Amino acid sequence: MGIEYNNLRAYRKETGMTQEQTAEALGVSRQAVANWERGETLPDIENVIKLADIYGVTVDYLVRNITGMSDRAHDKKHMFGFSNIDKDGRITLPPKCREIFGLKTGDAVLVLGDEERGIALIKLGKAN
Repeated sequence: MGIEYNNLRAYRKETGMTQEQTAEALGVSRQAVANWERGETLPDIENVIKLADIYGVTVDYLVRNITGMSDRAHDKKHMFGFSNIDKDGRITLPPKCREIFGLKTGDAVLVLGDEERGIALIKLGKAN
């Protein structure tokens, strides 16, 4: 099993980093990062660990196609990938999540939390 190259680019974009910034953080060339993202070469294990730290994910999520699990529509369960919380506490939901649940700009969602099981969002409709 190889690294899912689309994940490398997706996580970099999710963090708002450029290839140049990523390369600088790793001490490699921008071309090396571009080659990894295109699947032309593979980062060594040390750089995989550093990439996971930079992107705020585990090595497992970085190298496996775990986000590919979102195609389980037959049982109506989805894993959409990752979202980061910005400095103001905002979360950007992945496009596929917004599409499947019909979420649009201005929609209100209820945020529920269970300290043992995590957080859930429930679409309420248009905000007032």
